[in-house]
Amino acid sequence: MNAIRSLDIDYNALMAPIAASSAAEKIAFLQTQLPLLWRDEYQRMSQRETSLVRLRHNSFEFIYDNYSYLEATGIIPYSLVEDRLVAVCGISEPPSIVRDDYRLKGWVGPTEKTFGRQCDKGHFIAHSVGGAVDRLEVNVFIQRRDLNRGWSDEGRRYVAMEKYAARRPGTFLFSRPLYENQTSRPAFLEYGVLKETGELWIELFDNREDLVGTSGLEPLTPSVSGKCSTN
Repeated sequence: MNAIRSLDIDYNALMAPIAASSAAEKIAFLQTQLPLLWRDEYQRMSQRETSLVRLRHNSFEFIYDNYSYLEATGIIPYSLVEDRLVAVCGISEPPSIVRDDYRLKGWVGPTEKTFGRQCDKGHFIAHSVGGAVDRLEVNVFIQRRDLNRGWSDEGRRYVAMEKYAARRPGTFLFSRPLYENQTSRPAFLEYGVLKETGELWIELFDNREDLVGTSGLEPLTPSVSGKCSTN
């Protein structure tokens, strides 16, 4: 299998033409343009056939690589490649239902037994901003526990971004996993929030943890432009 290449999206350049636009105009622009950029970068990164679909859940749109469809229909032979999320973006909203984490218990298997004590079953889009699990398993991934629970410096930044969006319903946000192999476990997580100031706040979080079965693959070294000031 070929090594997966680095990724680089210039978010500053993307935001520059709409610096003086209203918040609603910026959101509409990002919801249109970002999925296209993410699609192209994902296909470049994967270096294989993809089967991309777009799913909507409330105010969020999920872009998903339904690779198993290609195998099931005989387009390509069966392999160890896993279905996985490309990205998700949308508008934060107060949760309309109680947490449905009971569904996590049946996803793959017991967390610590299957993945180890340093892992959680995390959500790309948290319940606090409108995410779900029931009938939306594409929203679940294997996440480092210290990142998910805010125990590390990175984790505190990650949780702070989720809380920012949760406390301000109507905030545009996105979550974009970056992979270093052909499994569904992200090596990095790119998380973005459009702040009230018009700044696109982006952070890159390390989700790696002694992954098994990655020998022969060069590690992913993504480059992210970081915070984008659009004032």
